[in-house]
Amino acid sequence: MCTELDKMKGNMIGFFQTVTPNLQESIEFFQRLEFKQDVNHPQVFYEGGQIIFINFERIARAGLRFYADSWTKVVSEIEKLCKVHQIESGYAFADPSNSWVYLLESEAPTLTPPAMPSKSILGNFAGLSLESGNIELSIAIYKILGFKIVMGSIEQGWISLENDQKMGIGLMVPNNCPHLFFNPSFSYFNGGKNDEIIPLIQEKEIAITEEITVFNADNKVDNIILRDPGGFGFFIFND
Repeated sequence: MCTELDKMKGNMIGFFQTVTPNLQESIEFFQRLEFKQDVNHPQVFYEGGQIIFINFERIARAGLRFYADSWTKVVSEIEKLCKVHQIESGYAFADPSNSWVYLLESEAPTLTPPAMPSKSILGNFAGLSLESGNIELSIAIYKILGFKIVMGSIEQGWISLENDQKMGIGLMVPNNCPHLFFNPSFSYFNGGKNDEIIPLIQEKEIAITEEITVFNADNKVDNIILRDPGGFGFFIFND
């Protein structure tokens, strides 16, 4: 049976949120990587059908933002698991990865998505990655927000979740990733094509935060990590 809570979660609209000390620098960062910019909202970009919101408010933190008419029922469930803060436009809480989730009681911005599917030069967008200090608690929280497990297992060290909007979240257990990990980060899995993608990134003069060689026997840089002006991570992985 579809409950009132289920209906509300199905109607919510979600954005990935990065933050910035300089809006123009962040806009230029995403433009250089060929993300598609919304025609009416310069701080909104599209990637792989998902929506990225650049928040330049000084108190904003990176994570996720969701819009709905009311979050009362959801908040009552989440408060059983973690501290929820009331803010001017709704609610906010930090998940076990210390990434923030904003539940906003207002209309989402009216957006004009690009006519063609959006894709940056970074390759195949796999969603948001979070390294969680308590993956069981993270799963429980995101299930309340309407996410379902679609791949992986705790025994494997990772879980992939998705909601009705096709927002993807990957949760990793601690000590599972032999490289720098920034919470939150976007992940891209490129099926062996990073030899073509990494030079494109270098041509755009985007600083590489880490060159990763640990996944091959030849000490070759086949995976890299980037960060936007606000510190949001980008994992550009070969597989």
